[in-house]
Amino acid sequence: MATSSKSSSGAGAKKAGPTVADDVQDAFIKPLKGMADRLQNLPLAGAAGAIVESGRKDLAALMEANEKSYQGLQAVVQRQTEMLKASIVEWQGAVKGMSPAEPRENLSKLDAMGKAAFKQALDDIRELSELAARSQAEAFDIVSQRIRSNVDEVSKLLKAPKK
Repeated sequence: MATSSKSSSGAGAKKAGPTVADDVQDAFIKPLKGMADRLQNLPLAGAAGAIVESGRKDLAALMEANEKSYQGLQAVVQRQTEMLKASIVEWQGAVKGMSPAEPRENLSKLDAMGKAAFKQALDDIRELSELAARSQAEAFDIVSQRIRSNVDEVSKLLKAPKK
Protein backbone atom coordinates (compact mmCIF):
# COMPACT_ATOMS: atom_id res chain seq x y z
CA MET A 1 0.00 0.00 0.00
CA ALA A 2 2.73 2.43 0.92
CA THR A 3 4.44 2.05 -2.46
CA SER A 4 1.34 2.94 -4.47
CA SER A 5 0.64 6.12 -2.51
CA LYS A 6 4.29 7.06 -2.82
CA SER A 7 4.31 6.78 -6.57
CA SER A 8 1.04 8.64 -7.02
CA SER A 9 2.02 11.49 -4.69
CA GLY A 10 5.47 11.70 -6.29
CA ALA A 11 3.95 12.18 -9.74
CA GLY A 12 1.54 14.82 -8.47
CA ALA A 13 4.31 16.72 -6.69
CA LYS A 14 6.28 17.14 -9.93
CA LYS A 15 3.31 18.77 -11.65
CA ALA A 16 2.24 20.99 -8.73
CA GLY A 17 5.33 23.23 -8.58
CA PRO A 18 7.21 24.04 -5.32
CA THR A 19 6.90 21.34 -2.68
CA VAL A 20 7.28 21.24 1.07
CA ALA A 21 10.78 19.92 0.53
CA ASP A 22 11.61 23.04 -1.50
CA ASP A 23 10.24 25.23 1.30
CA VAL A 24 12.30 23.35 3.88
CA GLN A 25 15.40 23.71 1.76
CA ASP A 26 14.83 27.46 1.32
CA ALA A 27 14.06 28.03 5.00
CA PHE A 28 16.66 25.82 6.67
CA ILE A 29 19.18 24.18 4.42
CA LYS A 30 20.36 27.16 2.35
CA PRO A 31 21.08 29.38 5.39
CA LEU A 32 22.92 26.49 7.06
CA LYS A 33 25.00 25.94 3.92
CA GLY A 34 25.94 29.62 3.95
CA MET A 35 26.95 29.39 7.59
CA ALA A 36 28.90 26.20 6.88
CA ASP A 37 30.75 27.96 4.05
CA ARG A 38 31.71 30.83 6.35
CA LEU A 39 32.83 28.41 9.07
CA GLN A 40 34.94 26.47 6.54
CA ASN A 41 36.78 29.65 5.63
CA LEU A 42 37.81 30.28 9.24
CA PRO A 43 41.44 29.66 10.10
CA LEU A 44 41.00 26.26 11.75
CA ALA A 45 43.87 26.37 14.22
CA GLY A 46 42.78 29.72 15.63
CA ALA A 47 39.11 28.78 15.61
CA ALA A 48 39.69 25.48 17.40
CA GLY A 49 41.70 27.19 20.10
CA ALA A 50 39.05 29.88 20.44
CA ILE A 51 36.29 27.27 20.67
CA VAL A 52 38.14 25.33 23.36
CA GLU A 53 38.85 28.53 25.31
CA SER A 54 35.23 29.60 24.94
CA GLY A 55 34.06 26.24 26.29
CA ARG A 56 36.41 26.60 29.25
CA LYS A 57 35.04 30.09 29.95
CA ASP A 58 31.45 28.79 29.65
CA LEU A 59 32.17 26.07 32.18
CA ALA A 60 33.86 28.52 34.54
CA ALA A 61 30.89 30.90 34.29
CA LEU A 62 28.42 28.09 34.98
CA MET A 63 30.43 26.95 37.97
CA GLU A 64 30.56 30.52 39.32
CA ALA A 65 26.81 30.99 38.79
CA ASN A 66 26.15 27.66 40.50
CA GLU A 67 28.34 28.73 43.44
CA LYS A 68 26.43 32.02 43.74
CA SER A 69 23.12 30.17 43.73
CA TYR A 70 24.34 27.71 46.33
CA GLN A 71 25.70 30.49 48.55
CA GLY A 72 22.38 32.30 48.24
CA LEU A 73 20.48 29.18 49.23
CA GLN A 74 22.77 28.69 52.21
CA ALA A 75 22.22 32.31 53.26
CA VAL A 76 18.43 31.91 53.04
CA VAL A 77 18.46 28.69 55.08
CA GLN A 78 20.79 30.22 57.68
CA ARG A 79 18.61 33.32 57.98
CA GLN A 80 15.45 31.19 58.26
CA THR A 81 17.07 29.21 61.06
CA GLU A 82 18.04 32.41 62.89
CA MET A 83 14.50 33.74 62.53
CA LEU A 84 12.96 30.53 63.83
CA LYS A 85 15.31 30.39 66.83
CA ALA A 86 14.59 34.02 67.70
CA SER A 87 10.85 33.38 67.47
CA ILE A 88 11.06 30.30 69.71
CA VAL A 89 13.10 32.17 72.33
CA GLU A 90 10.62 35.05 72.26
CA TRP A 91 7.61 32.77 72.73
CA GLN A 92 9.34 30.77 75.49
CA GLY A 93 10.13 33.99 77.36
CA ALA A 94 6.56 35.18 77.06
CA VAL A 95 5.10 31.89 78.30
CA LYS A 96 7.50 31.83 81.26
CA GLY A 97 6.46 35.36 82.20
CA MET A 98 2.76 34.51 82.42
CA SER A 99 1.17 33.83 85.75
CA PRO A 100 -1.61 31.26 86.05
CA ALA A 101 -3.54 33.63 88.34
CA GLU A 102 -4.24 36.18 85.55
CA PRO A 103 -5.76 34.30 82.58
CA ARG A 104 -7.39 37.39 81.05
CA GLU A 105 -4.10 39.29 81.02
CA ASN A 106 -2.33 36.21 79.63
CA LEU A 107 -4.80 36.01 76.74
CA SER A 108 -4.25 39.69 76.05
CA LYS A 109 -0.46 39.16 75.98
CA LEU A 110 -0.83 36.13 73.71
CA ASP A 111 -3.09 38.10 71.38
CA ALA A 112 -0.59 40.96 71.16
CA MET A 113 2.26 38.50 70.63
CA GLY A 114 0.32 36.70 67.91
CA LYS A 115 -0.29 39.95 66.03
CA ALA A 116 3.37 40.93 66.39
CA ALA A 117 4.46 37.46 65.29
CA PHE A 118 2.27 37.68 62.18
CA LYS A 119 3.75 41.05 61.26
CA GLN A 120 7.25 39.71 61.90
CA ALA A 121 6.54 36.66 59.74
CA LEU A 122 5.54 38.93 56.83
CA ASP A 123 8.70 41.00 57.30
CA ASP A 124 10.78 37.81 57.45
CA ILE A 125 9.19 36.46 54.25
CA ARG A 126 9.95 39.74 52.50
CA GLU A 127 13.56 39.67 53.70
CA LEU A 128 14.06 36.05 52.64
CA SER A 129 12.53 36.62 49.21
CA GLU A 130 14.77 39.66 48.64
CA LEU A 131 17.80 37.66 49.73
CA ALA A 132 16.92 34.82 47.36
CA ALA A 133 16.15 37.21 44.49
CA ARG A 134 19.45 39.04 44.96
CA SER A 135 21.36 35.75 44.92
CA GLN A 136 19.60 34.56 41.77
CA ALA A 137 20.12 37.92 40.07
CA GLU A 138 23.87 37.65 40.73
CA ALA A 139 23.95 34.16 39.23
CA PHE A 140 21.90 35.30 36.22
CA ASP A 141 24.25 38.26 35.68
CA ILE A 142 27.22 35.90 35.48
CA VAL A 143 25.50 33.70 32.89
CA SER A 144 24.14 36.60 30.82
CA GLN A 145 27.56 38.27 30.80
CA ARG A 146 29.06 35.03 29.47
CA ILE A 147 26.36 34.80 26.80
CA ARG A 148 27.18 38.35 25.66
CA SER A 149 30.86 37.40 25.55
CA ASN A 150 30.04 34.32 23.46
CA VAL A 151 28.09 36.41 20.98
CA ASP A 152 31.00 38.86 20.72
CA GLU A 153 33.52 36.03 20.27
CA VAL A 154 31.47 34.35 17.53
CA SER A 155 30.98 37.68 15.78
CA LYS A 156 34.72 38.31 15.83
CA LEU A 157 35.41 34.81 14.50
CA LEU A 158 32.97 35.24 11.64
CA LYS A 159 34.35 38.68 10.78
CA ALA A 160 37.96 37.54 10.90
CA PRO A 161 39.86 38.30 7.67
CA LYS A 162 40.17 35.33 5.33
CA LYS A 163 43.71 34.04 4.84
